[in-house]
Order: sequence, then C-alpha cells, then structure tokens
Amino acid sequence: MTTFAYTAVALDGRAIAATHKAASRAEAELALFAKGLRNIQLTEKKSLLQAEVFKARVKREEIMHLSRQLGAFIRAGLPVLDAVRTLGDEATNTTVRRMMRDVEDGLRRGERLSDCFDRHPDVFPEYYRGILRSAELTGQLDSVLEQLARYLERDLEARRKIKSALIYPAMIAVMSVVTIVVLVAFVLPRFKSFFASLNATLPLPTRILLATTDFLTTWWWALLAGTAAASLLATLIVQTEGGRYRRDQFFLAVPVLGPTIRYTLVERFCRILASMAVAGVPLPEALRVATASLRNQVFIRALGRIGEAMLRGEGLAAPLAAASIFPPTASRMLRVGEDTGTLDTQLEATATYYAGELEYKIKKLTSLFEPVVIIVMGGIVGFVAVALVSAMYGVFGQVHV
Repeated sequence: MTTFAYTAVALDGRAIAATHKAASRAEAELALFAKGLRNIQLTEKKSLLQAEVFKARVKREEIMHLSRQLGAFIRAGLPVLDAVRTLGDEATNTTVRRMMRDVEDGLRRGERLSDCFDRHPDVFPEYYRGILRSAELTGQLDSVLEQLARYLERDLEARRKIKSALIYPAMIAVMSVVTIVVLVAFVLPRFKSFFASLNATLPLPTRILLATTDFLTTWWWALLAGTAAASLLATLIVQTEGGRYRRDQFFLAVPVLGPTIRYTLVERFCRILASMAVAGVPLPEALRVATASLRNQVFIRALGRIGEAMLRGEGLAAPLAAASIFPPTASRMLRVGEDTGTLDTQLEATATYYAGELEYKIKKLTSLFEPVVIIVMGGIVGFVAVALVSAMYGVFGQVHV
C-alpha cells in the first residue's frame, strides 16, 4: 500500500488536507471521490526506507521515447492528462515517474504542458520547452513532439557513432599503459639489479630508460600531486567566462578536431532554429534559445552580436557571414532562404547537409586518432625493447672481451 498526501474540497466547501492509503493513485482518487471530495490533488509520500539516496538520472534516450509516445497518444485522440498519466504509470525510472506525477498535477490545476515541463529544466532543455510552448499555441503538439523525438534520435545516433569509433583506440591505449606500468614497476627493476652486478657500461638508450624508471618510481607521488593541482587549476579557470572562451577558442583552432566541432555546432544550431521557426516561435526568441543550446562561448558571443544586428533590421544571413563563424556554404544557403521567404526550409536543409558532413568529419577524426595512439604507444614500448636488447648485447660483448 502507498500513502498519498492529498488536498481536496468537500461538498460543503471546506478545504481538507490529509493522507490516504491505496494500492495505486487511481484507486486513491476513486476512494476520495466516493467520499464526496472534489478538486483532489494527490502527492505520493515516501517513508525513510523508501527515500532515494541518489536521484536517478534521466537519459536523453528516455526523453526521446517519452516525446514519441506522448505525441502518438495525442495523435490518437487521447487527452493530454490521460497520456501523461499512462506514461507515468509505465515509467521504470523513478525520476521520470515522479516528474510525470508532477506534470499530471499541474495539468489538473489548469496549467499547460509546457508550463509543467518548465519546472524540470534539468530534464527538458530550453529549446525543447520553447518549441513545445509554440506548438501548444498553434495546435501542432503531436507533430512537434514527433519532430523533437527525431531530433533527439539523430543527436543520440551521432554520439553513439563517436563512442563506438573510439572503443578500439581506447582499448589499445589502456593495454599499452598497462604494459608500460608492468615494465616500469616489475621488469625493469630486476634488469637494473642484473646490469649493476655485471659492472658494465650500458648503452645510452638503456641509461635513459633506467633513469626515467628511477625518476618515476621515486617521484610518482609528486607527479600525481602536480597532475591533480594542474587539473584543479584548469577546472577553476574554465569556470570563468574568459576561461571558457579561451578553451573553446583553442579547441576550434585544433586541426581536424576544430572543423568537427564547428560542423557539430552549425548542425545543432540550424536544426534547433528550424524546429522553432516551423513551430511558430518568433525568430529573435528562436535565435536566443538556439544560441544558448550550443554551450560554446565563441559561437555564443558571435551569435549574440548577430541577434543585435538582426533586431536592427540587418537580417540573419549577412551578419552571420560577416561573423565568419559559419562555413561560407551555410551562410549562402541561409541567404537564399531569406531572399525567397523559405528560411525554415533552408535551415532544415542546411542542418541535413552538415549532418552528412559531420559524419564524414567524425570518421576522419576517429581514423586519425587510432593510428596516432598506435604509433605513440608502439614507440614507447619499442624504445623499451630496444633499450633492453641493446643492453644485453652490450653487456655480452664487454664480458667476452
């Protein structure tokens, strides 16, 4: 049995606040309604043993499925309140279940769906809530929810491709590091004792290797402390606006990686701006929300100036081309959209074009990352092997002279 706290109004107009035990939320509402109570608001109460120590995180994949199911229910003619209740009952994630209960309570109070989602900004991004708000005004809630689900699916697919492409190089890097640690910690100290007992002159590579091993085994704690201090300092620096701007500026300037990041931002910006424009969001507001979703200070600052220029009547494409943050192709495609009055269509076409380009950039980036890792780690292991073999031959030669 679950305990529900409730507020309700009796038939004589008295306000009542109490608790009621029932097997489910629906049974509790029926029992209270049978008692002559109206305007019932239920909140599930948890005991100390039931309380969650850690709040379950809501994954983007869950939001995608939630959007798709909610849109399908509304398209099938199910009232929003019933659709939200059904999704809450079926949710396996406790955070999602609790969130949907809160949304249901808000809908019962007469709030709009977007207003209810506004109370959960950690789950629903600002662009999601802005598009949803405009969809409610235009009566396109079902189609917009499906559109949001498709956008989230494309975003998840891009992330999945990057992760899968990095698995093999990451495994190589981990195994190489493990090999080096075993050599430094266990193998090389024994060779050092062996070479010292022969009192022979060692080749230069071997001396370098043994000196490096001595330094690492003696000062490992200082290296760890220095790494931790540098990481903490870097974290503190990027907490500032200037630090974040310099960090983003640096990554955009890195060969191969920079263009990949730029194409990612362009695709995301155009996709969100197109979705908001189709949903009927005013272009200045859509531009503000799409800009905030990028989380890249270089783009955010530049697009902020573009927003000011647009409010002065300069349009979108011309200031965008002057800012030089978008590739020339994107600026030209948006200019065509402005000139022909099909900006939303051109934004979607631009996003689709750069989604394909982004996939190519990701493949190129990961294909370069793999051989770099192999070369670096192979060079380190190879140097260790050469140092040991040359030492063995050198000592052997000196002993038989």
